[in-house]
Amino acid sequence: MNDGELIGKVHSAMYHQCMDRGYAAPVDVLMDIGVLPKQKYEDWRFGRVPYLERVCTVNLRKLSLIMHQMRVYAQKVGLKASFTCYNQWGVKGKPGQGNKPAIQLQFSKSGNPNVERWYATHFLDLKRIEALKK
Repeated sequence: MNDGELIGKVHSAMYHQCMDRGYAAPVDVLMDIGVLPKQKYEDWRFGRVPYLERVCTVNLRKLSLIMHQMRVYAQKVGLKASFTCYNQWGVKGKPGQGNKPAIQLQFSKSGNPNVERWYATHFLDLKRIEALKK
């Protein structure tokens, strides 16, 4: 898939997610465009994979392009960026009750805070969310 096709798929996935539920999430865009298999995503969420980029089916240059295009699309249509914390599934996060504390997941091999923040940023369509609530 060339860059032009990839950009079209990213923008289309963002549009459809916003129409369906009022927001777009990078991990869902990656799954929608076929870069992140659902089973591999679940493996990462359960902590069986050390970082998300490891199970994506494209190289880091393409992943970077995808992430950049999500931000381009969000800015173009006026979506609001909202940081979301991704914790490991299957771990109870209530300290003091004998449970293990929540484990925050890692998206990138480098663990760079800026890269991690962009993977964890959802893009909200506030007008669409209001329309969906009605």
